[in-house]
Amino acid sequence: MLKRPLFVVSVVVGVALLGVICYAMSGPTVIKKFQSADKQNLCTDSVVSEQSPIRLPDTMYSSVSSLFYKVECFDTVSSPLLEPLTSLYDTKQTLTFRGSPMRDMPQTGVLDSLPSRIDLVWSFRTDVDTRETKYGVWGGGSGWTGQPLYVCWPDSIAAQMAEKPFVKRENFSSREIIIGSLCGKVYFLNFDNGQPSREPIKVGNPIKGTPSLDPRMNGYLYVGQGVPAEQAFGAAVYNLFSHQRISFFDRDYQAWRSWGAYDSSPIVAGGFVFRPGENGTIYKLGADGVSIHSLLRYRAKSRGAAGVEASMAVFSNYGFISDNHGNILCINLDTMHPVWRFDNCDDTDATPVLDVEQGRPVLYVGSAVDKQGNEGYSHLTKIDALTGEFIWQHPIPCQKIDYGGKLREGGMFSTPLMGRGDCEGMIFANFCGLDSSTAGALLAIDKQSGKVLYRTPLHYYSWSSPVAFTDAEGRMYIVTGDVIGYIYLIEAKSGRIIYSKRVAANFESSPVVVDDCVVVGSRGNMIYKFQVK
Repeated sequence: MLKRPLFVVSVVVGVALLGVICYAMSGPTVIKKFQSADKQNLCTDSVVSEQSPIRLPDTMYSSVSSLFYKVECFDTVSSPLLEPLTSLYDTKQTLTFRGSPMRDMPQTGVLDSLPSRIDLVWSFRTDVDTRETKYGVWGGGSGWTGQPLYVCWPDSIAAQMAEKPFVKRENFSSREIIIGSLCGKVYFLNFDNGQPSREPIKVGNPIKGTPSLDPRMNGYLYVGQGVPAEQAFGAAVYNLFSHQRISFFDRDYQAWRSWGAYDSSPIVAGGFVFRPGENGTIYKLGADGVSIHSLLRYRAKSRGAAGVEASMAVFSNYGFISDNHGNILCINLDTMHPVWRFDNCDDTDATPVLDVEQGRPVLYVGSAVDKQGNEGYSHLTKIDALTGEFIWQHPIPCQKIDYGGKLREGGMFSTPLMGRGDCEGMIFANFCGLDSSTAGALLAIDKQSGKVLYRTPLHYYSWSSPVAFTDAEGRMYIVTGDVIGYIYLIEAKSGRIIYSKRVAANFESSPVVVDDCVVVGSRGNMIYKFQVK
């Protein structure tokens, strides 16, 4: 439960707004051009870049007037400004969902030659949770998003950890896989052989999302619980030097939504930890990763508060979230005030992805088919990340999914993958329910126009996010899975399936890439490592 804040800022929207107003409501597929006045206003004489970001302005656009929101500050002593603005994430590791604050999966597998198949290297069996809950039996393995983390501990830290009593010395390695399971445990595996490298941590409730390891190498692991199989239910922080839980955030009774799950993968930026919740609240944790510095509660005026299942993308001091009602928000992470709001038409659980194009950040985000009914459109949208103005929007006809006699949401649940090598200028994502209630496909889209370049049909629909490999010639290949356990190797430029094989029960989770391998969990009770050859 939250303590009473030292300082509360309550915002009644409708005041005079700062900056240039250039928000565009969503509609039919239309190409929007950047306004030169916006560039001059927001970027002055500097070029925005991922490598040397400037602090973005404390401004607000007219789209924010469609929100009710409240900012609460608990720490009036520490500076609220993010420092540094550069990313703390090493691209050789994957410490949070999709590996970086921009959620663009910068880790690319490297291949020596043209690949032709995918081989199993090892498999690991998790426990299975058979408890009956109000929300079903969750079993084991991993579900959506369920991406493993990959960490390569520095030698000095690895040496410290190797002496701990919870570490299995015969299998401990500086290269560890960390994965949260639906059985309610966090597992630690030796990357090379798949054997447990330390005792698992019992979290108590099923983990659906992706944990996050603090890139400051303090050993802090942030874990969100997804389903209340037992009480208490919320978000936890574990110290991997002691394997002790050092913080647990239970129900927030001041939240504007009562659901207390945390599927979003926290992100560390500028000395703070940002943790979106499914209770309509975005939390800004202090430098200790535990205490709440400040928070933002919000909802659209036309509806109640929504939950955030997607992970926050960050560029400089701006954060970007999507939620169950289709709100896309840009937040000034210094002040926790909204900068702009975009309505993406329906439930948007897929994590937004940032890119820098011509010196300017843009956001790619896609929605589900949920509140529209059994049929509708998944809106894949490209947005000017500084203003909230859409550049293009592609409505893709989709329908809900008939899975075991139950209807599930259709549309886009995978996080888009940026093209590399010979696929620069392309973006890829899996879509569900395209031609039938069970059909899925990988779509390739032109980043400039939003045009669909091709669709590669899969055996069944897929929620898993695709990952990339490149060979010595710069040719890009994609590995992805579907919900009946097929794994695919696809030539990214053409969409040609090079290899596919059914190897598991359900690849709902997203994989992580290391060298020429992927590690991915399956619903049921299995974690796999595959090698692309």
